[in-house]
Amino acid sequence: MQLKFSQNLVAQLWYFVKCVYFGLSAYQIRCGYPTRVLGNFLTKSYNYVNLFLFQGFRLVPFLTELRAVMDWVWTDTTLSLSSWICVEDIYAHIFILKCWRESEKRYPQPRGQKKKKVVKYGMGGMIVVLLICIVWFPLLFMSLIKSVAGVTNRPLDVSITITLGGYQPIFTMSAQQSQLQTLDREYSIFTKSFKENAALQFLENYASEDVTVAQLEGNSNSLWTISPPSRRKMIDELNNTDSPFTLVVSWSVQRNLSLGAKAEVASSKQSFPLPNETRTDLAKMMQDTKIVNKVTLRNVYPHYIKAPSDSLAKPLKQLMKGGEFTNLTVELVKNKDDSSNNNSDEFHEWWIVNQGDKKVLKNDVKQASLELIVFSDKVSPPSLGFLAGYGIMGLYASVVLVIGKFVREFFSGISHSIMFEELPNVDRILKLCTDIFLVRETGELELEEDLYAKLIFLYRSPETMIKWTREKTN
Repeated sequence: MQLKFSQNLVAQLWYFVKCVYFGLSAYQIRCGYPTRVLGNFLTKSYNYVNLFLFQGFRLVPFLTELRAVMDWVWTDTTLSLSSWICVEDIYAHIFILKCWRESEKRYPQPRGQKKKKVVKYGMGGMIVVLLICIVWFPLLFMSLIKSVAGVTNRPLDVSITITLGGYQPIFTMSAQQSQLQTLDREYSIFTKSFKENAALQFLENYASEDVTVAQLEGNSNSLWTISPPSRRKMIDELNNTDSPFTLVVSWSVQRNLSLGAKAEVASSKQSFPLPNETRTDLAKMMQDTKIVNKVTLRNVYPHYIKAPSDSLAKPLKQLMKGGEFTNLTVELVKNKDDSSNNNSDEFHEWWIVNQGDKKVLKNDVKQASLELIVFSDKVSPPSLGFLAGYGIMGLYASVVLVIGKFVREFFSGISHSIMFEELPNVDRILKLCTDIFLVRETGELELEEDLYAKLIFLYRSPETMIKWTREKTN
């Protein structure tokens, strides 16, 4: 579909640009093309406007270098590229000094008069505040992220796995959606149940929306399908009390990675050596559940875990009574396969795990066999994640130290540049640079070499530099 010109904004802008282009071209043809082009158009006057525009031009990355190299490539000259760049740098430096000398003439400072407080507090105070803000930026930024801009990244899935001696896991269970509940009105009751100072200090950093109660079903969601040889070997290792046998409890918390977490899954695990009595009871239960139907595993379950933004979820011992883990009771259940022939001896086996000490925190949720309370740290929003992801040390290394390096250049090494900075009158040096540009334009290449050698000698001779830059006397 074609639009009218009055409704086509792109066509109108293009028409405006072409009008300006043809207007300037016509004006240039009328005035005539210049026969000589000397220096940058920003250096035609010596005032604050030209000074700041020229310095802004030089701050653009690679623009000054690209212009110098392109001019050297397409201009007839006898100078090498390094000599060409040397002349351009001297001219730029002398132009900046000329602008400052002209400003000093327009706004002279009376001799023997101290600086005004407006100047001192305006310029010096602003620099002091700026430097303090740079030093304190990482601390202020991280505290702002955690206290104000932090977002609670609630768990999407909480899983528990229990393994005996490295064999097939005996218990695997996950909690999702309705099984993950936050503490609202119950949070005050939950916090009042702790009396220790370490626990109270820890809880001060969290709100009710940061605590999630995961209610896990006690029946394992997978059958225990260990092979008969592995089962016999496992029973033998349990009965052999001379060699160690460990129980491994692992947990994982899955979060929404798009909210700013460093890792999608935070997980960890803990190994516990089993006492001889427990090992014997487990072996008897595996041989015949009628002899031993339940076994207690003491101090193996982390009731409280912390899920930070990284990939490590640690148990919170400061919230546990005496810093000890919670007891678990395990039970091996055998059930005949109803789908097979009634004369078949096939059985299904799975484990049931119950927690010894539970806190029924949510009345609207059916009491489960396992309860895991997850404390989620606030994460920075995605808009600030590119800075918050570095942490305090990363911000200091990447922001403060880098900025400090550039700031230090303005406060150190000044004594080495006094000879080239404190020039009272730079008119003769500036005229020498423009003479080099002029003879280059006219094709006097031998004279260009002579003037360049004169400029280099001037910068090599401090005595000659003093003579050339003296104030003119009437």
